Amino acid sequence: MHDVLDLNRFPLHLPGSPRWHALVDRCRADLADSGMFNLEALLRPDIAAAQASAMAPDFANHSFRHERSHNIYFLDNIKELSDDHPALQRFTTSNQTLCADQITDSVLTELYEWPPFAQFLAATMDQPALFLMDDPLARINVMSYRQGQALNWHFDRSEFTTTMLLQAPEQGGEFEYRTDLRSDDDPNYEGVAQLLQRGDSKVKTLRLSPGTLNVFKGKNCAHRVTPVSGPRDRVIAVFSFYDRPGVAFSDAERLGFYGRAS
Repeated sequence: MHDVLDLNRFPLHLPGSPRWHALVDRCRADLADSGMFNLEALLRPDIAAAQASAMAPDFANHSFRHERSHNIYFLDNIKELSDDHPALQRFTTSNQTLCADQITDSVLTELYEWPPFAQFLAATMDQPALFLMDDPLARINVMSYRQGQALNWHFDRSEFTTTMLLQAPEQGGEFEYRTDLRSDDDPNYEGVAQLLQRGDSKVKTLRLSPGTLNVFKGKNCAHRVTPVSGPRDRVIAVFSFYDRPGVAFSDAERLGFYGRAS
């Protein structure tokens, strides 16, 4: 992996070493402080650019256009709220998606299946181990956001989300997030409504650079990616890890996310 990752700055290949522990400690501190950590240019930028370029024909001809109207919870109804409650305001999310079976020969698949990667991520998340997803479509996805496309306000279903930016757009495509807007014990519906209606002074904006690994605690942090503007797409990979082996989507979930079950 030395040819594709900057392992001099980020020694993922040396688990248990003092430098590895120092990096893990730094990432844990960032997660505790801001709900995320970033390893800028972990994937060498020229490799990131080459990956985005190699995938462009598949995005143009074989990707699935995922588009849906949703509220911030991705739920049709919440019993505590009336249908017209401002916390249930609806948005549109749209992107082009390539599935894991369409990128089997990529650097991304090599990284995902490289054991030190999961070992490092598990350590940063205080988990005893992380496991690859047992799903031929969902284990890795690469999303392309074209002119006007966006990932709108939402909370994640999982505790952590792991992404790698491959290509940044000319304008837009910024990551906006509001840390700890809710908690497991307090849904804070009024705070959510305020964010969606009038904004929130605690919202932060992050513009990632290609090759950056981002790990984000999105379960209780509202976040979105702003609409892309310009001819260059925003291209980002999403790696799916779980705290147990054998996880896979149902056929219905695959159809919803990818338009096909296999």
